[in-house]
Order: sequence, then structure tokens, then C-alpha cells
Amino acid sequence: MPLCAGTACVGIKCYGSRALIMLALLPKKGGEICKQLQALGASLDWDRDCFTMDVSSSMAVTEAFVRLYEAGLLYRNRQLVNWSCALRSAISDIEVEKRPLTGRTDLRLPGCSTPVSFGLLFSVAFPVDGELDTEVLVGTTRPETLPGDVAVAVHPDDSRYTHLHGRQLRHPLTGQLLPIITDSAVRPDLGTGVVKVTPAHSPADAELGARHGFTPLSVIAEDGTMTSLCGDWLQGLHRFVAREKILSALREQGLFRGFQNHPMVLPICSRSGDVIEYLLKSQWFVRCQKMGEQAAKAVESGTLGLSPSFHKKSWQYWFSNIGDWCVSRQLWWGHQIPAYLVTEESAQGGTEDLWVVGRTESEARERAAKLTGRPGAELTLKRDPDVLDTWFSSALYPFSSLGWPQETSDLARFYPLSLLETGSDLLLFWVGRMVMLGSALTGQLPFNKVLLHSMIRDRQGRKMSKSLGNVLDPRDIISGVELEVLQEKLKDGNLDPTELVIAATAQRKDFPYGIPECGTDALRFTLCSHGALGRDMHLSVSEVLSFRHFCNKIWNAMRFIYNALGENFVPQPAEELPPLSPMDAWILSCLARTARECEQGFLSRELSRVTHALHHFWLHNLCDVYLESVKPVLLHSPRPSGPPQVLFSCAEVALRLLAPFMPFLAEELWQRLPPRPGSSPSPSICVAPYPSARSLAHLYQPELEGHFSRVQEAVQTLRALRVTYGLTKVRPQVLLQISEPREQGFETFLEPLGTLSQCGAVGLLPPGTAAPSGWAQASLSDTVHVYMEVQGLVDPQTHLPLLAARRHKLQKQLDSLAVSTPSEEQAENQRQQRISSLQVELSKLDQAASHLQQLMVVPVSPREP
Repeated sequence: MPLCAGTACVGIKCYGSRALIMLALLPKKGGEICKQLQALGASLDWDRDCFTMDVSSSMAVTEAFVRLYEAGLLYRNRQLVNWSCALRSAISDIEVEKRPLTGRTDLRLPGCSTPVSFGLLFSVAFPVDGELDTEVLVGTTRPETLPGDVAVAVHPDDSRYTHLHGRQLRHPLTGQLLPIITDSAVRPDLGTGVVKVTPAHSPADAELGARHGFTPLSVIAEDGTMTSLCGDWLQGLHRFVAREKILSALREQGLFRGFQNHPMVLPICSRSGDVIEYLLKSQWFVRCQKMGEQAAKAVESGTLGLSPSFHKKSWQYWFSNIGDWCVSRQLWWGHQIPAYLVTEESAQGGTEDLWVVGRTESEARERAAKLTGRPGAELTLKRDPDVLDTWFSSALYPFSSLGWPQETSDLARFYPLSLLETGSDLLLFWVGRMVMLGSALTGQLPFNKVLLHSMIRDRQGRKMSKSLGNVLDPRDIISGVELEVLQEKLKDGNLDPTELVIAATAQRKDFPYGIPECGTDALRFTLCSHGALGRDMHLSVSEVLSFRHFCNKIWNAMRFIYNALGENFVPQPAEELPPLSPMDAWILSCLARTARECEQGFLSRELSRVTHALHHFWLHNLCDVYLESVKPVLLHSPRPSGPPQVLFSCAEVALRLLAPFMPFLAEELWQRLPPRPGSSPSPSICVAPYPSARSLAHLYQPELEGHFSRVQEAVQTLRALRVTYGLTKVRPQVLLQISEPREQGFETFLEPLGTLSQCGAVGLLPPGTAAPSGWAQASLSDTVHVYMEVQGLVDPQTHLPLLAARRHKLQKQLDSLAVSTPSEEQAENQRQQRISSLQVELSKLDQAASHLQQLMVVPVSPREP
């Protein structure tokens, strides 16, 4: 889940029972995340915790930059970059949010006092040179870039404009003549089929302009204002203020032809919320094509595995279409780029700046001296003030944290068990950078598999965002927090007043009473219980709270087990257990099956499979069935030795199975169990051996479990009969009639059948024998029937009105469902299932009412004691 804002990456590497954590982030944010991970019970190698700006990490970053430069994989060039005017910096592709717009959309942007409209196509008339009253309509979504136009383009096969090939148009703002060019990249079906060419502010136009040899005109500055190339009337204006001024000027000249809704994708800076500008900047770039091809081949060949496998499609798409990576950033923090401008050579009339790269300034000076043929001491070097993209340093972090470049032996064994971030796309991006840089710098893949976890959204499926007020700090779920504290946390963010009001309102709606204390174990178990590995996960606090109740159930079950063991209990080795009763054998078989499910779940990385198996064992096998069945057995005198030994084995093994998900609860309860004699106890459950399926295989009896599942069906049927007839305080006798030899497994479990169904003695009715008069009956199948004593235990005159009232209530529900018509298929399926369930319940009530009416005319015989 989102641990803390500002995360660049978090990775975990297994080191025996502990793990190495890698945090590439700011110290303040890193401290917060470490505290969150500690609260979450992460078992990590905290001695190796370090910061990406530490000396060792910084040395690795510098070394990587120099090596990539020397290998020809890193260069400096002037080309378009993703530019955030709000941050005054280039940003990474992954930090550009592609927001789809279906039509006109008003957005509030940084630096703009009023909303700005997007999703519109503006039509502007460009007069044809030399022809009065002849014009060409040009569509644009960005009127503010009109001053940067260098040409107008049409498709060569568009017959509407064939007669204009080679002609010129007069620019509606500047009056300059622009050539009409033809290019197959133009889409005739969009707008008027005529597009303006603005190479300095559009990636597509930059490619088109380069093909035709046009010089780009940069008309938007780094701060988002218009440059001097626009003229005095626009220079210095905010670009979206200039847009309105340009449209007004076009209207005054009679060259504006209106606008219409236009579906489009708007690039947004995910960090600032500002609209991205594509600006021409001299920056440092990493050549990615060859490295990207190698990364794609690694996954395609199976050398590098991605889990879950559906990420392969995104991986192949990214690295098959990868462009060069801009690694320059204009931020106040980060690793300063180890490149130097030789200022004298630039000032002496050279057409290009002379840059040198070095691990130190003295090394860079030596290289500058060789390039210029002048003594290094005479040269003046100015270091590039820019810093490296955080993704560059974070992609190196797995290597630098293990001692690279001084040490390389451990790199081949690097194996991240889990990568934690706010979403799988970010993780995939980071992993891709690691693969590219790691392979280029070390000559080997940094790992052979990756496990990418899900993006955690709120219960409504929304991405967690400060502006929505739905961000959950795991510590608030663990310890609980009042609404007032949550509201104060919103004020500590960077929300503007309007966003703050919206977020606070949403937060009050979602958490009107704050967040209740749920505990670490419940949160961990919840996060691991979701089934769609790698898919988005919808998290609700109520779900975590339900697993807190599950924790309480385990705690109470262990209290019962401690009492059953007593003070002088001595555990026996599992292979020396006394002769087992059928129930003892059943629960141990369930334990063995659970261990097998856990093992297979871990091997297949299906954590939800593991949590489901543990939840089912503790709740439905141990608590609901075995403990209830064994309570009367423990009251026997003398007490049998088998059940306490079985209880100990179940508790000891099941707690070790549970420990990875509920470490605190499991540790506390496991430490209270008596140690097995003759064995050295582990100091902690965290380092105790995890139960293997093989060690418990001798206990697994699937046939016995199959027999008992039929017994559980009988238990549910008898409980339903007791409810129907209102037998809540008495324990009626029960008879089973079995006509099929393969169903004889019931005979083994007659005593627990009576205990679990809260009935009296359970006997067998020979096949073919008539059913006892006045007893209620139900069928499990064509060959198994159950009979429950009713006559003399139920007053028909008192109970019949109760059945009638209940029937009336269910009939109203059925009638209501019968006339409803849900529009969605899923809702319709649920409706049909509910109708079927109500019909079954009504049939049972009718049968019971008919039976009671018959009893009213039969003399009541006293029940034998």
C-alpha cells in the first residue's frame, strides 16, 4: 500500500530469515517509511539501511554515469523533454499522467487563478498567399503555440488540398508566410485535415519538422511564460493567459472560426498537477534502444521472469518502443551530474559546447586538456548544475547497496522477493531501469525473477490521493486514529484551500468516527488475502477490522488450549502420539492439508491461497468443529491423553504456519506453549522451521475428511431443523438411516455428530425400518435420511403462529424480488439465487407446519428420561 509520499523505490532481498531493505528516497520520507515498515512488522536487515545520497551510493552513481558515457551509452543533446513549468524541471515519462478527455474539461492548474479549458479543437483561418478571400482552416488544441508555427501540413493524398501543394499561407498572427508541406503522418480524418507544425512544442511535430528541415521556434519558456519570439504583446504572459489574448486577437482580425469538443489525451505532471510542456532543452540522455531490446529478449526467452505473468505484455511494449532516457533534472536535491563545461572553448566561437565527464574535477580536467591540447591548469571548468533523475540512482541502488562497483560477487545472487510501491506500473518502470543499467554495467542480469505487488486503492476503487482525502497511513490502521487527527494531517500537505475542503469532506464521509484500532497482524493478513496478484486491490478498514476479530478468535482458541493442556503437560513427539480417535485423526489430517496448501501457495506466489487455507483451518476446522467436539471429551474422567496432545500439535504447527502473516500474535502465543522435550527450542517463531508438507504427510487422510464432510452436512441439516421447530433449549434425539454401504462413514462420527448439532444421543435406524412416528425428517441424499425427535418437545399451538409469521415475512421478500428487474447481469444472478433460497426456506416452513398440524391430532406421549 502507499507507505509514504515521495517514495522512489523500495525493494526487499531475502537474507535467510531476514531481508535487506533498499530505500531510494529523501531522508525525511525514508525515516517515515522505515517507521511504517517497522510498525508493519517487516523483518529486515536494518543494519544495511542506507540513503541514496550516502557516500557509497553517490560513488556508485558517479561511476555508472562515467562508464555509460565512456561506453557511448550516454550523451548530451538538445531535444524535446517532458517539462513541468510548476517544478521548473524535466520529469520522467512515468511521472507524466496521460489523462483522457472526452470533450471540454475545465481544470485548475498551478499559477492560474481561473480554470483552464481543455478538450477543445479551435479552428483558425490561414489566408492563402496571393488569393483574396481564400483561406485554409487549421485545427489546433493549443492556440498558445501559434507563434511557434513554422509550416502547415496536409496528407499528400488528401484531394481537398492538392491544388495548394507548394503554396504558402499567411500566418494569422505574425503575417509571415508559411509553406504548405505534405506528409503521410497527417491524418485527413482529424479536424480539417490541416495541421500546423510547431516543432519546438510537440514530439510529433518535432519528427515532422526534422524530416522537412525546419528550425524549431521556442515560444514558451521554462516558467511557462511566453518568450520574446512572440513579440512584446505576449512576452512574459502565462501561456494560458496568452491563449485567451491570442484568441481575442484572432476574433478581432476575423480569423477565428470557432471551437468544438475534441477527445484528447492531456499530459499532466503527476507531482505538481500542471500540464506538461514539451520544451527543447540541452540535457543528458541514455541511449536505451539496444538495452531495451536486451531487456525485452530476456523476458521473451524466459531468462528474466515476471510474476504475475500478465506484466509481460506491458514489459514488451515498453521496451520494444523505448526512446532515449533524459536523466537531467533541474531540482535542488539529488546527485549532481559529474559533467563539466569547458567555458573558454565555448567562448572562443565554437559551434558546440565542449563537455567532459569525470569521476572528479581533476579527472575531468585531464580529459579536457587532451581534447583541447591545452594545459589543464589553464582551463576553466563549470560543473553542470543539474542533478540526475531519481530513477537513475534508484535503479542502481540494488547494486550500490551490495557494494558495487567495489564488490560484484553478490550481484548474481540478488533476488528481490517483493517490490513495494504505490503501483505495479511504477515498479515495472523501476525494474526495467534496473535491468537495463545493471546489464550494461555488470554484464549480467541483476536477478532472474521479480514479484510485482498490487496497487492498493480505497474501498471505492479510487487511487489513493491527498486531494481525495483517502490516503491511508498503515500506522493509523494499526493503532487507530481520531477523525480530528486525520483532518489535521490533511493540512500538513500541499493542498490548496479548495482541494483541502474537498478532501476534508470526503474524509469525514469515509471515516466519520475515525479509524478503529485494527493491529498489525490484521492489516498484514488483509493485504495478503486479496486474490488477484498484481491486480488493483480495493482496501477497506472494515475488512481489516473483520480480520482483527479473526485474531481475537485465535487468541480465545489458544486460551482454551492452554487450559486443556494444564500446568504439567509434556508434549510428545508427533510420531509417538497415542491412538487417535476419528476426530483427532480428522483435525490432524486437516492440519497436514493446510500445510500442503501453504507450501504450494508460497511456491506459486499466491499469498491469498495461503491466507485462505489458514483462515479456514483456524476458524472452520479447529475453532468451529474440533474444539466444540472435544469439550465433552475433556470432561471425561479419567481424561484421555490423546486430545491434549493433538491440541498441542495443532496449535504449535498452525502458529508456525501463521507466523509470516501474523508475526506478533503468533510469537506471543507460540512462546507460551511448553517446549518439546529433547529439542532445543528456537528463540523466536520467526527463526523456527516453517512446517513442510512432507513432515506432516503421514497424517493426511483425504478419505476420512471426505466422510466427515458428509457428517458436517448432517450437522447443518439438524441445526436447521432445530431452528425451524424452535428447539433451542432441549437436545432432541436423532436417528440416521443409511441405505448405501459407502456412506457407512457416519457410524465413526456418531458422538461428535450429536455434539456439533447440539442434539442428544444419535443412533442408527436399520435400512427399510419405518420412520418413528411424530419425528421430523430431512434427507441428505437418496440414501441418507435424518430423523429428529419433535413430539412432546414442541407445542404445535404455540409454534404454528410463529411459523406462519415467518412464512409471511419471507413471502413478502419473495414477491418483492419477483417483480424487480436488475439491469446488470451480476445483479440478476444474485436475484435468482436469492429467489431460489427463499423458495427452499418456504418449502421447509410448509413442511414443518404440516408436520405440526398432524401432531395436534396425535396424543402426546411423555418423553422417556
